[in-house]
Amino acid sequence: QVQFVESGGGLVQAGGSLRLSCAASRGTFGFNVIAWFRQAPGKSRAFVASISRGSDTVYADSMKDRFTISRDNSKNTVYLQMNSLKPEDTALYYCNFLPRNDNPWGQGTQVTVSS
Repeated sequence: QVQFVESGGGLVQAGGSLRLSCAASRGTFGFNVIAWFRQAPGKSRAFVASISRGSDTVYADSMKDRFTISRDNSKNTVYLQMNSLKPEDTALYYCNFLPRNDNPWGQGTQVTVSS
């Protein structure tokens, strides 16, 4: 198993930006697709974006023009740059393998966007 630790969340006004980080506990990281997910209050966890070992990226439709996913395999870290944030982006953000294959979830990082 690999433990992921998410950080970088916070409170921001609509239109603002945040950069989330996802650090992995050990180094199988470079051989897997890593994804960001989010869970808003009362909703199920949803896919946000993913990045392959070769840095091929996929985004959910509502985020592709505002969010950018990147990775630094030497640091076992994946980033999510979020721009033009909207109140509907408010959620707990998680990262994990894709597919997850029962790898445990981290604690997530809270993003709150005020209108």
